[in-house]
Amino acid sequence: MRAVIQRVTHASVTIDGKEKSRISQGFLILLGVEAADSPDDVEWLVRKIAALRVFNDSNGVMNLSIKEVDGEVLVISQFTLMASYKKGNRPSWIRAASHAIAIPLYESFCQRLSDLLGHPVATGVFGADMKVKLLNDGPVTICMDTKNKE
Repeated sequence: MRAVIQRVTHASVTIDGKEKSRISQGFLILLGVEAADSPDDVEWLVRKIAALRVFNDSNGVMNLSIKEVDGEVLVISQFTLMASYKKGNRPSWIRAASHAIAIPLYESFCQRLSDLLGHPVATGVFGADMKVKLLNDGPVTICMDTKNKE
């Protein structure tokens, strides 16, 4: 499971010209699910994200977590994070999970993160053509992969 976590001042997702979700200060998370991922990957990743200290404290030091700043989260499914680009110039997504695997893990990720934060996370629509807008704050962008836990 791969996540690109961006600290944002605001973010939104639009589908078919209609805004689906909008957040203010918090994280925009792009989430890719691999065929080999499991509920253990979900649990590890949500705990790391919830505890990630990248928000400024009163001294301007990145020392606070999303929970400590009462931040919001927008989670967007993005199978292209699983791209393999080693051969040729056209990416392959052979490692990306099928819908039967990816949708339940995506939904579990969103629910577990909501549980840890104490409020719902905003989402896009799995598999939809989405237009995502954001204002990256910092910029702060962190990439996490559950296959690289050490």
